Amino acid sequence: MVARQLDEQIAGRFPVGQRLRVLDVGMGQGTQALRLARAGHQVTGVEREPAMIAAASEALAGEPEGIRERVRIVEGDGRDTGVHFLPGGFDLVLCHGVLMYVEEPDALLAGLARMLAPGGLLSLLVRNADALAMRPGLSGDWAGALDAFDTVSYRNRLGLDVRADRLAAVTAALAGIGAPLHSWYGVRVFTDTAPDGAGAPGDLETLLAAEERAGRTDPYRAVAALLHLCGVRG
Repeated sequence: MVARQLDEQIAGRFPVGQRLRVLDVGMGQGTQALRLARAGHQVTGVEREPAMIAAASEALAGEPEGIRERVRIVEGDGRDTGVHFLPGGFDLVLCHGVLMYVEEPDALLAGLARMLAPGGLLSLLVRNADALAMRPGLSGDWAGALDAFDTVSYRNRLGLDVRADRLAAVTAALAGIGAPLHSWYGVRVFTDTAPDGAGAPGDLETLLAAEERAGRTDPYRAVAALLHLCGVRG
């Protein structure tokens, strides 16, 4: 879903065929970085976890030379982008699944915005604090659902205590750093309670079509597990 939504934003903001300068902060195993490199873009990935860097490097090594040449991996923390890069050096900055691990995200967000060229696109994927009661509630954990209404903290599927973000708060933060919210989507509206490791269903395309529509439709997108928020540098 995130890839489809991101492609929609790229197509709507940049000329067809433009090769973008992409910064992927917290690139993980490199899923989005490699996908964008295959599309012809120049991608720099920042990652601090050695295991993730190793996984991304291994995946990159299996790509054709032309794609390998378009990807650079930098070991570092997303809060230190100013140490590694000049302001305004990227057309697209991704930060997916990172903010939930950052206790005070304002400095990180401001640093990401500084990396954007004028008109550049900032893509964030965050846990939706306004819907934290949905997963325990749908799972029959009524006490957990009641507790979730009044907090932005939760325990993720890795067993880590992390934090979520409210749409209104991120919207205000993006406006304050000069990259106001342009579009937003819900992600995992219907599938958040699917068990880890579950195989793809036989009607996968129908499922994706339902998720895609729900992710852009009120009121469904507001109760998604994740929010995909896209800001544009003024």
